Amino acid sequence: MDNAHDDFIDLVTLPCKLDGGAASRAAIGLIVLGIDQTMELEFRRQLPTDGVGLYANRIFVDNDITPETLWAMHPRIANATELIMPGLHLDVVAFGSTSAAMMMGEETIFAEIRKGRPDVACTTPITAAFAAFRALGAERIGVLTPYAPEVNTIVRRYLDDHGVKVAAFGTWNKVNDPEAARVSIGSVEDGVAALAEAARLDAVFVSCTSIRLSERIEAIEARAGIPVTSSDHALAWHSLRLAGVSYVIPDAGRLFTLQAS
Repeated sequence: MDNAHDDFIDLVTLPCKLDGGAASRAAIGLIVLGIDQTMELEFRRQLPTDGVGLYANRIFVDNDITPETLWAMHPRIANATELIMPGLHLDVVAFGSTSAAMMMGEETIFAEIRKGRPDVACTTPITAAFAAFRALGAERIGVLTPYAPEVNTIVRRYLDDHGVKVAAFGTWNKVNDPEAARVSIGSVEDGVAALAEAARLDAVFVSCTSIRLSERIEAIEARAGIPVTSSDHALAWHSLRLAGVSYVIPDAGRLFTLQAS
């Protein structure tokens, strides 16, 4: 009698070796706004894939970015952090909202993150931008945003209060975050160039995690004649450096050739 199971061989438990896993070099946790369309794409373009794990969780925020909607995220940060690979090691947790970090303050954000991850290194887009300015030796900064006037006021005040010389400022004046995510890369290039032509600058910072930069970073820097970074660009770089990943990322712009000071 011919039985199919007569050809079955059970090897039971096979030997295997354990290595460092997908995040053998660094494990980076990322808190992304629920409506953000850009950040994870930008990180994937800029982070090396060999041994660097990126683990994201999303946090609710309204479509319209106002001081009130930014503050409303505060009680959600700790829980969002705890849900990123619970019980497993993270080297860094990056909080993905520039304007919220400036609205609440970086230390307030860090305190919420560390409720769930007491010893983790933390960064935000503005924390990363400050580190980028230091690494670039940039003192006179041009700032480009998609924000409406009331949020731009927060940005200007925060930069001024932290000793950043804003020598030129430009905005696309968008209240709705999903619309900001659709600002074309050509408009970003033109906006950066306009700032660089208007004033003597050491660097340009494009503020907002919804704005794309990485796909054309080298051409944008070449046209402007100065280093350029953005919320996502600086945050990806700073996350790597905080995690101890020091190598140069090719074709990712001037900042990714530098170490954090």
